[in-house]
Amino acid sequence: MAELHSESDIPWWQSGVVYQIYPRSFMDSDGDGVGDLPGVQQRLDHLVELGVDALWLSPFYTSPMKDFGYDVADYCDVDPLFGTLDDARQLIASAHTKGLRVIVDFVPNHTSDLHPWFVESRSSRTNPKRDWYVWRDGRPGSVQGEEVAPNNWLSHFGGIAWTWDRSTQQWYLHSFLREQPDLNWRNAEVRAAMMDVIRFWLDQGVDGFRLDVAHYIAKDPELRDNPWRPRDVEDLGFKDRGEFSRMIHVNTHSHVDIHEWYAELRHVLDTHDVAHRGVTPRYSVGEIHLFNWAEWAKFYGTGPGTSLHMPFNFSLIKTGWDAPAIRAAIEACEAAVPAWGWPNWVLGNHDEPRVATRFGGEAAARAAMVVLLTLRGTPTMYYGDELGLPDTPITAEQMQDPWGINVQGLGLGRDPERTPMPWDDTPNAGFSPPGATPWLPLGHPSINVAAQRNDPSS
Repeated sequence: MAELHSESDIPWWQSGVVYQIYPRSFMDSDGDGVGDLPGVQQRLDHLVELGVDALWLSPFYTSPMKDFGYDVADYCDVDPLFGTLDDARQLIASAHTKGLRVIVDFVPNHTSDLHPWFVESRSSRTNPKRDWYVWRDGRPGSVQGEEVAPNNWLSHFGGIAWTWDRSTQQWYLHSFLREQPDLNWRNAEVRAAMMDVIRFWLDQGVDGFRLDVAHYIAKDPELRDNPWRPRDVEDLGFKDRGEFSRMIHVNTHSHVDIHEWYAELRHVLDTHDVAHRGVTPRYSVGEIHLFNWAEWAKFYGTGPGTSLHMPFNFSLIKTGWDAPAIRAAIEACEAAVPAWGWPNWVLGNHDEPRVATRFGGEAAARAAMVVLLTLRGTPTMYYGDELGLPDTPITAEQMQDPWGINVQGLGLGRDPERTPMPWDDTPNAGFSPPGATPWLPLGHPSINVAAQRNDPSS
């Protein structure tokens, strides 16, 4: 077994490179056109060859797939589309054998509306799990015979962030799809249940967690309306998203209580004993789309061990291919990170256009990866970026992403950056067996792992 302990005092997550895998698109082992966990295991040697230190797996949990796994119906099992729980255990063990750490996605803000918790919650107003989600009466007034929504909050995926439940005559909150109801983290039982999920995956041997929309679990306790910007001013973090860009989302996330909750989560990570491994420390990184450096830095906590290890730094994703702008972002980040913190850098992920597309081609993508891998801090790279893979054009008929489908006309679909990994120049690029139909089309057949593996200039 490869040595996972380090003789250095520097934690593994501080000295290593993290590689994000979108399981649907990495390797299809069974020919159904969708990548899976056994497929990831088959391709681990590619990660070893690259020299990365950890892989981060986007969600593979039981899910109706309304948002491709970010609508979780069971946090402690694997969706049959991706394999079995035993497949997950085997993947983790195999990765460790090869000297690779494993980070899994944790979705704390919301579940699927088919999760047993929500099924119970919506069954009646008196159900013990009613308060596990955010239910409210509407405001005075009537729209088509129904009450007006409790406040003016908007969903990331279009429309208002509330859905009326006819059977119990109340509204429930969903910051994303209506099939993704928000959990109520102010309920102590919810927090305890989510800590049990963390413990479950620690017991399976995982080395860390990436927390989806980590800042959203703490809303304003009074659920007050959000204010608006003037019509000619948009939030640069959410540019070109219509009304959503104009709203100042001050009450929908990042309430001060969040730091107490993440201190609790960090305590679990730092103290939970994984009996069959006993490896510490585990790692936590939050997806936090905040572009005010002072607010962003609060997610490092008030001192060592008091919050997440780090909030993801998306500043370079929002910065154009412009040297002064990139330098300004780097200096701002370094100034914001507290003395006990450690910077991190991201250039791409499953929600953003690929580096080669965003920055204008292979040469810029190559230079951008040099920047990513040489800055002080932990780099996280996205599968395919090591190839300079650009986005793949997706027609309206091929679109799968519910965001793009729900908010048509704004170009928000994320399918172009989620297309299958090209391994070689065979049919289906080695992603799926010949004759299978990949879930998204493959593009750029000349850009693949096999073509670049033996090319000294690749």
